[in-house]
Parts: sequence; structure tokens; C-alpha cells
Amino acid sequence: MKELFKRLNIKPNRLDLYNIAFSHSSYANEHHLKADYERLEFLGDAVVDLAVADYLYKNHNYKEGEMTKQRASYVCENALYEYAKDYEFTKYIKVGHGEENDGGKFKKAIVADIFEAFMGAVYLDLGYDKAKEVILRIMIPYIENPAIQFFSDYKSALQECVQTEQRTLVYELVKEEGPAHDKKFTIEVKVDDMVFGIGCAGSKKEAEQEAAHDALKKLAK
Repeated sequence: MKELFKRLNIKPNRLDLYNIAFSHSSYANEHHLKADYERLEFLGDAVVDLAVADYLYKNHNYKEGEMTKQRASYVCENALYEYAKDYEFTKYIKVGHGEENDGGKFKKAIVADIFEAFMGAVYLDLGYDKAKEVILRIMIPYIENPAIQFFSDYKSALQECVQTEQRTLVYELVKEEGPAHDKKFTIEVKVDDMVFGIGCAGSKKEAEQEAAHDALKKLAK
């Protein structure tokens, strides 16, 4: 990890945190480790969200709704995956043999989650200011390049459509399958208690976006 630390100007105090951040549950299970990246990913998700929200607030005069859309674009799974690829995170990801054979080190959901776990490790090791510095060092070139768009925030677009017509909107998890390290979530979005869209993805957030996208296509007909 020395190359990664050098690129990001990180001088780690607790290497154990970074080792955990790159350890998938399949690897932790095979090697009887006490922890995998999942708890750090939960923490890192919040740290990344805050850093991006703070940057957008201070550097752009967006209204609240637009800030929400912009933040969603730059913290979505597709975006996190691209950041991690740019900094060669896959060189350090550790998965079990079965997951390795299944291409787990390169799965978008795993790579994106480990990016967030890494930021959680930076936060715990060096504090929020350093974590924000690292996050923005990676992300500002994307945020300030108008040619780069990771995805449209379909949930916000659907919410605006439904609010205009005063209709109710609900997302429901209808199926969760697969082992803990490779979950698949199926989400239905209901408009006025009718199913308008279905989405399936490796995270609930992405599945909801897919369901919203599906609903928007149907509402546009």
C-alpha cells in the first residue's frame, strides 16, 4: 500500500485499519480474521457524503435540490468504482479463493464499498480533516469537469414528478439473495400503491435508483 499512501499523501499510524479496509468478508472468513471492511464501509459512506456536501455548499451556489442531485452523482457506486480504479485499489483488495475465481476483486459493488471503507480508515486513523483532504484530492477533478456524468439521480427526478402530481411514493425491498459478500437486492417502487418500477443491484441504494429509472420510463409513456 506504500504507493497508494504516497499518491494520497497519507502517513498512516494504524496500518491495521487499512488492512481491514481492503479485506473482503470471504478473505476474513478463510483466514479467521476478526473483521472485514463492512463496518469501515458504513463509516466511510457517511464521511464521503459529508465531504462532498461540504465542498458543494462552499464552492457552488446550488439550491438544495440541485446539491442533492450533484452529491448523489459523485457518491454513487459507478463514481466510487471509477475513483478506486484510478488509484488502483484493486491491487490491494483481498478476497477468498472462491470470490477470487469469480472475479471478486474487480466487482463494481465490492470495489466501490472498499473505496468507502478506505476513507473510513483514513478518518479513524488521521481525523476528518485529513479524510476530507484525501477525498477531495480524488474527487474534485471529477466534480469540476462538466463532461463527466456518472448517472442521473433518478430518485430525485421521480420524487419531483410525484410531488407535482401529489401522488404517494414508496420503495420496498422485495428480495434479498446471495451470500453476505455478494448480495443482490430487488426493490419495487410504488406510486399510489401501484408497482411502477423494479430495480436489482448489489446495494439497496443502486437498486432504488434502478427502480426509479424504470418508473420514470413508464411514467413518460
